Amino acid sequence: MNTDNFDIQRLVRNLIRIGTVSEVDLDRGRCRVATGGNLTDWLNWLSGRAGGTRTWWAPSIGEQVLVLSLGGELDTAFVLPGIFSAANPAPSASAQAAHITFPDGAVIEYEPAEGSLKAIGIKSATIDAAEQVNVTAPAITCRATSKITLDAPEVECTQLLTTGTIAIRQGGSMTGDLNHSGGSISSNGIVVHTHTHGGVQNGGGQTDKPA
Repeated sequence: MNTDNFDIQRLVRNLIRIGTVSEVDLDRGRCRVATGGNLTDWLNWLSGRAGGTRTWWAPSIGEQVLVLSLGGELDTAFVLPGIFSAANPAPSASAQAAHITFPDGAVIEYEPAEGSLKAIGIKSATIDAAEQVNVTAPAITCRATSKITLDAPEVECTQLLTTGTIAIRQGGSMTGDLNHSGGSISSNGIVVHTHTHGGVQNGGGQTDKPA
């Protein structure tokens, strides 16, 4: 009877245990957890979705987790990440923010109190859309320390385009009225507004080429 009570107590204690991830097998999607002086077998960790829509977020070694055991048997347990600890404290103190801090220091955060979405410390970003990407805002700023490349068969600006300098390398055409003031315009080395014409005569004669 005492043995039976001991076994029941052991199973009850094993129903929910707290532990620390000791090993991670990324290929199989399993991990081992050190808990109460024991090291579990390879266990599946719980994910947000695991059907037609699937999410992947592997626990890290040293992460504090819950071990949920069916019937109190650790070999049938599942791992539920994650619990903040002294080694891995909470990365935010906001009451409303959704915040993710990554091991390389990058941060993605949305703070409802400010209405701001931040992506900080990211080395590169890729959006591969099959059809269309729409961005709408009163003002959009793009900054690059080296260059911004627009690689498309056609780039269209439907309204005013203001630029500091411009270089057109493959020709093109312009329509509509153009007004120029300040500086000079050169064509094949000839300054348009200061060149002279020679061989001028009355009647229907033609001037020489600009000189």
